[in-house]
Amino acid sequence: MRASLRPALDKLALAWRRWSLWALLAGLVLAVLATLVFLAGRYEASQVQAKLERDTANTIGDIRAGLARNVQSLQALQAGSPAPEAWALRARALLHERRELMRIEWRDDALAILEHVDSPFHVPVFSRYDRSIAQSDMALACANAHRFSGPAYSNSYFVPQSDGLGMEMMDVCLPLASGGQPAGYLVATYSLQEILSDLVEKQLTRSQEVSFTEADGTRLALHGQGRRGSRVFTAQQLLNLPGYTLVLRMDSWRAAPDLFPDVLTALVSVMSIALVSVLVLLAKDMRRRLRAERGLADALAFRKAMEDSLVTGLRARDLQGRITYVNPAFCQMVGFAPEELMGHSVPAPYWPPEQADEYRQRHAIRMSGSSVPPREGFESVFVRKDGTRFPVLIIEAPLIDAQGVQTGWMGACLDISEQRRVQELTRATQERLQATARLATVGEMASLLSHELNQPLAAISSYATGSMNLLQGDPGPDGHSSLALAMRRIAEQAGRAGKIIKSVHDFVRRRDEAREVVRPQDLFDAILPLISLQAGKLGVRVELSFEKDLPSVLCDRTMVEQVLLNLARNAMQAMDEPAITRRLLVLAVRRTAATERTAHSPGWLEFSVADLGPGIAPQVAQQLFTPFFTTKREGMGLGLSLCRTVVEQHGGFLALQPNQPQGMIFRFTLPVHSPAAAAADA
Repeated sequence: MRASLRPALDKLALAWRRWSLWALLAGLVLAVLATLVFLAGRYEASQVQAKLERDTANTIGDIRAGLARNVQSLQALQAGSPAPEAWALRARALLHERRELMRIEWRDDALAILEHVDSPFHVPVFSRYDRSIAQSDMALACANAHRFSGPAYSNSYFVPQSDGLGMEMMDVCLPLASGGQPAGYLVATYSLQEILSDLVEKQLTRSQEVSFTEADGTRLALHGQGRRGSRVFTAQQLLNLPGYTLVLRMDSWRAAPDLFPDVLTALVSVMSIALVSVLVLLAKDMRRRLRAERGLADALAFRKAMEDSLVTGLRARDLQGRITYVNPAFCQMVGFAPEELMGHSVPAPYWPPEQADEYRQRHAIRMSGSSVPPREGFESVFVRKDGTRFPVLIIEAPLIDAQGVQTGWMGACLDISEQRRVQELTRATQERLQATARLATVGEMASLLSHELNQPLAAISSYATGSMNLLQGDPGPDGHSSLALAMRRIAEQAGRAGKIIKSVHDFVRRRDEAREVVRPQDLFDAILPLISLQAGKLGVRVELSFEKDLPSVLCDRTMVEQVLLNLARNAMQAMDEPAITRRLLVLAVRRTAATERTAHSPGWLEFSVADLGPGIAPQVAQQLFTPFFTTKREGMGLGLSLCRTVVEQHGGFLALQPNQPQGMIFRFTLPVHSPAAAAADA
């Protein structure tokens, strides 16, 4: 038999060597082809990046030239020592020509304003907050200007506007002199956004995004609309100004790559055609050879594959308990060779010595046939040859011969140590994910928190400076009342900042998972400060709707607050589009129909979060609760998955539906607290 198979085996080995040779040749051609494609892509990317670097350098030069031109125009305002009325006329004319200038001020040596003019194209930048919001930055710039004997620029600062938004501003201070003596200062206020709009070439901003950033990457102003594609190129250069340095960043998006250079394109095309031709010829040749040898190869491989491919350990025992068969997977599992196991009875080599008596009793019961092993199997512990223990799941069934007589037992053994480890890891990971989700939520809101805290801190600084000025002189009766008022204002602003920090601390603080009785109003009160931060930034109006006399719910307060916050933030982000002018977030709680119908039942409360966004496509809605599925550019895809997990752990459900006339509504239920049920559990 073995001799008759030798020619077929030799022919199969020859075919395999020939196939390996052709496969090696095809692999080499593919490697060369891939290398050429990679080098062509790198070449094109380097060309795009070099052009972007040149555009960034040219833009820096344009901005510097524009700022220098404005400095000359500002110096010309003081030509001839004009009267305040004439100076104001000149300043208005200059503001009409230079849209990037928001305000021009004429100040004396003590920095007191003698005359000022605001841009006619914008609402006065300090109409909502007075000039003191940036007094310290402007004073430092003027001090630098006096030291440099030339123009000096201040750090950028944010000025809120009456429409709920704001602008990033920057001051330039020019020292004035009369007869060789200091005669005051000329202060001009720039809008960083308008600098990008007016001083950057329009052709660049039609295909790229240009922005000013700080050294840590925080964007201060952005202009232009890049053509979104699959790859982004970025160039950065410093804009060094006297007294201040900005980073100019330019982003350019590229879609599908352009055609490669002509020579490289021709070479790649020729090699591709050659490779396809070789593969076609190789396939035809191999099909002819393999067709003749397939029968023999299948017959030889079938039995070996049946024995070796199983990952489940198989063990057969006769009616006396002796091992009659083990497959390679079982030998690998316990670490013994087949020769060391065949013919062994009790105790088996892989039994733990300290449990040998227990296993012997169970073995005797099984061999006697007095008990039938459970179909789902039973768990046990085996010992490997090296002494390590591991849990196994054993599923046994009787061995029946062709005459219907039982000749022994067949057991399938599964090593479940990895399953146990994965279950424990999954549980720990779920806990960490829930805590991480809270930290990630607050991390994404860091910019909003910094902006919100900046206002009370700036107010505290301003009131403290005024108080120090009063204390340096003789305050008098009126001064004491002013000082007391300033102290009260400082306390109020400090309390405001403290409330913001406390709301974040209460949300992030890790607490043990515990159910407690909570009023629905308390759940919303805990997260409303965090919602209000983002709502104010995005111009969203928040509306609360509660039915009267709502009962309390029994829930894990921290996790339910996280669910409400995630749903509210998703709803507000969905409305963050220029086309959506009416931005309304509705948070509502009501009784479900079951609660109203059965008075003695604990019932359920339904929480809903509704928005007026663009809605969700049906194909996206089907995957919305799948872990790691996200439609956000920087999302993790865990928020809604964790929300559904938390709600289902409370016995409720989380669902979504379209809102009319537009938007989406997310609804979830929580169980109502029942004093009678709580007493019964106790």
